Amino acid sequence: MRLFSFILLFTFTAIMSAQDVGSIAGTLIDKDYNNEPLPFANVLIAGTTKGTTTDFDGNFLIDNVPVGTYTIEFSFVGYETLEVPNVVIEPNKVTNINTGLSASAAALDEVIIQTTSRRESAVALLLEQKKAVQIKESIGAQQLTKQGVSDAAAATAKISGVSKSEASGDIFVRGLGDRYLYTTMNGLPIPSDDVERKNIDLGLFSTRVLESLSISKTYDTETSADQASGNVDITSKSLSGQQIFSVGVASGINTNAYDERERFAVTANQQDYTLGFYTEDTNIGNQLIDQTWNPGVVDNPINYNFNIQAGKRFGDKVKVFFTGSQSTNFQHQEGVFREYRNNVLLDTITDASTFKREVTTNALLDVGFNLDTISSFKFTSLFVNKLSDNVFEGGRNGEAAIFEETDPNEGLSQFIRDQNTRQTRLIVNQLFGEHRFSEKNTFDWGVGYNLVDADEPNRIRNEVNFNDSMVQLGRTGGFQQRKSSQEIDDQEINGFLKDVITFLDTETDTRALSFGANYRNKQRDFQSKFFGVEERTLNSVVPPSIDDLGAVFTQQNFDNGVLQVNDLPGDFYDGNLQSYAGFLSFNYARNKFSANVGVRYQKDQIDVNFDVGNFPGRIGESNQEYDNFYPSVNLKYSLTENQNLRLASSKTITLPEFKEIAPFEYVSPTNQVTRGNPNIEASNNYNIDLKYEWFPSRGELLSVTAFYKLIEDPINKVQDRGSAGVFSFFNAGNEANIYGIEIESRFDLISPSEAQEESQQGYNLALGLNATYMEHTQDLKEIRDEDGNLVRTFQFNNIDETGLQGASDFIFNGSLNFTTNNENPLDVSVVANYASDKIFAIGAPETQTQADISYNDNIVEEGFVTLDAVVSKQLTENWSVRLTGRNILNPEIRRTQNVRPQSTGAESKRTVRSYDIGSVFTLGVTFKL
Repeated sequence: MRLFSFILLFTFTAIMSAQDVGSIAGTLIDKDYNNEPLPFANVLIAGTTKGTTTDFDGNFLIDNVPVGTYTIEFSFVGYETLEVPNVVIEPNKVTNINTGLSASAAALDEVIIQTTSRRESAVALLLEQKKAVQIKESIGAQQLTKQGVSDAAAATAKISGVSKSEASGDIFVRGLGDRYLYTTMNGLPIPSDDVERKNIDLGLFSTRVLESLSISKTYDTETSADQASGNVDITSKSLSGQQIFSVGVASGINTNAYDERERFAVTANQQDYTLGFYTEDTNIGNQLIDQTWNPGVVDNPINYNFNIQAGKRFGDKVKVFFTGSQSTNFQHQEGVFREYRNNVLLDTITDASTFKREVTTNALLDVGFNLDTISSFKFTSLFVNKLSDNVFEGGRNGEAAIFEETDPNEGLSQFIRDQNTRQTRLIVNQLFGEHRFSEKNTFDWGVGYNLVDADEPNRIRNEVNFNDSMVQLGRTGGFQQRKSSQEIDDQEINGFLKDVITFLDTETDTRALSFGANYRNKQRDFQSKFFGVEERTLNSVVPPSIDDLGAVFTQQNFDNGVLQVNDLPGDFYDGNLQSYAGFLSFNYARNKFSANVGVRYQKDQIDVNFDVGNFPGRIGESNQEYDNFYPSVNLKYSLTENQNLRLASSKTITLPEFKEIAPFEYVSPTNQVTRGNPNIEASNNYNIDLKYEWFPSRGELLSVTAFYKLIEDPINKVQDRGSAGVFSFFNAGNEANIYGIEIESRFDLISPSEAQEESQQGYNLALGLNATYMEHTQDLKEIRDEDGNLVRTFQFNNIDETGLQGASDFIFNGSLNFTTNNENPLDVSVVANYASDKIFAIGAPETQTQADISYNDNIVEEGFVTLDAVVSKQLTENWSVRLTGRNILNPEIRRTQNVRPQSTGAESKRTVRSYDIGSVFTLGVTFKL
């Protein structure tokens, strides 16, 4: 009933309306003084009280201007007033006006008016950052295009304090990863596509569907309190201008994949998908015989991409934008895998090799509708289909050894092959309304309905022993030859209401009250099914080779009883998250001081019911409920027109995820297991930031931020005790403390003069640098009962504190961009990233009472440098070409672990995983009307 009432409320609200707003920005110069910037001049929208003054560099920005046509007045003491008529404000756009004043007013033909998409422009985003009270950093499509960024995941790594782990794929903001982040699209939450993650894979979002990407590193009470390091918000693209049409094609290679072009492996499922869509719907049990167990081969693993954009405005009422793309990418990794348990080497594979083919299809539809001068609607629908075809092989070289499989004197080594197809289908539907009832009262709302199907329809695994003369099916357990399937179905309804009442809004004073509500209901249904095949007696069937294991899985061998099928009961869990919240915040500004003070009441209820084989009795549940007030304070003091000092403080929560609670065991291709823990609980977080920022001129920035975070009962991925290869989730520490400093700069090293800009000559050379240094520690718990007896300890090797999982001490991002100022510009960018060592998984004692000698140490992902380069050239008005090189240095990615063998007693660092992912070179051509 509550859900029905909520939907009914939104439906009623949708019948009402709201209106889009835009912005006016530009630069004012002094025509009587060598065209120098004219600071402190008045800029006013005629007939209204809206206006501003230019800053030290003559820049100005008037935000939240209702769509329409206006006359803009420029005035300054001793100068004639200039009126610019017929300035059109379009929804969600920035109308740029660049002009000048003199003792006699500038002629209108000297006024340059240009409308651009607000959140694509780097200058507009900087102006927005400068004016905002909250600490937020954004990167727009304009900058992403220059840097050759292909998706949202790569885009986040261009923002200060952000890094991406190649080992886990997680995004880390100030050292805090997946569980401490919150992801939204256009302000509404979007679901995860992977049972292993809280947040959706940002790599699914092509930059062609992005207008901008922002990370709010401080908490705002209008967003969910389920965050500690920030909120990642994706602003989807909408139509800019009157119409657009473009098509583009690109092709390239991954150097590692191309080196394997004569034997690039793909799964046996390749015949079951077409154009990147898996279509087979056969029962997995039937696939034991109906489908081969042998992988296929792709002869020419060439990457390609095709994309199209089209949009048109229909009168003043409707605008429609569509973009779609499909890309195919190949990747090959090869390196070492080792697993140590209790300082003893269990498994080793020296040629661990992965072949990956990904086909990603994106489609975005954005429709805007202006009902009248008071209201507007916006509908956005995003469809993503990602098909990932992965083949893992290890032991082909005859050097692999798997613990307890064979005795060394048998002269057999091990070979593992894991074929897995993953298909993720994501549909995000969002409807928004904006209402400007008056200049003093605005009302916004949004509602979303999201669907995710994330399936592994047919995973095929073989583990065999072999030498030069024979191949033997694995003998340990009845599931070393198996086929399995896994399905995740997520449904989510979410929405928000927000009303803003402005009591005062002048050039120097602002008083405004914001209040509203949020709702989120997320449901997940998960199921997994295994079928294993084993011999009734050892060596009753003998495959001809490791490349033809499927030869023995015949109908005859099953009929005559040589092979038998083991059918485990399926594993299931369902999860439900209900979140209700109300928020209230007050904006205050007077002269140089601004403040946003707010509080949020949020109630979260998490219910997970499971039926899994590895849990005693199979059936269980975990029910958790949290409700609290979450305050936030954001303060800003303008030291000068171009310098701000900011202070922010807040309290938030980190909720455990379904996959962290449900004790289902997910097995990686290398046989490492990740298992949930029904007993973990939420963490409470306390955050404080102090930031100084200086905007030397338009488009330039220098900022320094100091931050501190306290996390109570942090959740960690830990090597669990007792079972080889198992990782699980625990509140392993009482608290974690993070201290850090961020430095960011964007400067124009060389820029064209005004005369060169007017004559389309000269060039621009811009440098962007940001660096973050952090100190982070968490104590490790020792749990005792009321009598003082040890129940469990997370301390090991005489260590009672360690770093935070996923946190790098040092992060660096840098970019250098060269652009010519002619009619058909040349654009060259070089981008570098570095993140130092980070903990991949926290260590743990193996024997609780001997934690100083019986333990597993931290697994650490070592730091490495990446380097990308982009060269693009506008050939004609309609044609452009782009050459992109990504991961040019192709560094080795290594995970290491300190090991102390009992034979020597001396601790040494060992590599437990290593590989490189290859360099990617792409050439693309675009035609645009």
